Amino acid sequence: MERQGRAQTTAGNGRATDQAGERWLTMPDGQSLFLRDWPNRSAHDAVLIVHGLGEHSGRYEQLAQWFHARGYAVRSYDQRGHGRTLGQRAALRHGDDLLQDLAHVYKDYAASLGRAPLLLGHSMGGTVALRTVLDGRIEPPALVLSSPALRSYEAPWLRQLARVLTHVVPNLPLRNGLPLDGLSHDTKVIEDYRNDPLCSNRVTPRMADFIFRAGASSITDAWRLRVPTLLLVAGSDRLVDPSGSRDFSAGAWATKQLTSRFFDTLFHELFNETETGRHQVLAQLAEWMRRQGSA
Repeated sequence: MERQGRAQTTAGNGRATDQAGERWLTMPDGQSLFLRDWPNRSAHDAVLIVHGLGEHSGRYEQLAQWFHARGYAVRSYDQRGHGRTLGQRAALRHGDDLLQDLAHVYKDYAASLGRAPLLLGHSMGGTVALRTVLDGRIEPPALVLSSPALRSYEAPWLRQLARVLTHVVPNLPLRNGLPLDGLSHDTKVIEDYRNDPLCSNRVTPRMADFIFRAGASSITDAWRLRVPTLLLVAGSDRLVDPSGSRDFSAGAWATKQLTSRFFDTLFHELFNETETGRHQVLAQLAEWMRRQGSA
């Protein structure tokens, strides 16, 4: 295992640590994931953040500090094939690796806290979080979805090609084709993403097929939602098709568990938008948390 140039020790629970706030957690199949903590000694609650395709946990520093100021401890992690987690970029061994990883990371965090944390997922991470919850792998007290990748703009033939290639060359490295200028109206966010060595423009057929299938099945299974959920949707999203979130919202309506908020003019990364837009998003998140009794 690469040690990122830092001295490390291994705790008795099998968790490798190098310094406060950074850890490696080994999954049941032997893959080690990089974990990033923002601890809070006076925390009354906690949140686990799941990042999107091509990015990493370090991009959530600002959001973590927002939660921190409201009495939350925060953890995020670099998903398999991302960030400081080792291995081929955007590659999976099995189609449900990301779901199993989240379940393991979530249960480990809950055990360390002595309570179940709030779960927040963005983009692909939103789909991972939602599918993991719908499958009953974990039961968070509440769920926040930011621009979840429930439907893509890819043509049906390309989605079918990804499924075929999954059986032939599942980890063939391909460009993900994400239009980075659609991340945010804040040009610095785009520039920082382009210059971030931990961000990647890669995807593999197995990863793409997972995203396509998990998004579609989550829409179909919206009626199974049993967790209080806030759905934050970027109406001008150019990375994922917001119609997927609209259809999920319609399907989950009867559960009485879903609160949906649409921001018609905002781009994909709602928490990284320019200040006016970001303020609107965070205000809605804060109000929803207050109504959940977790603010």
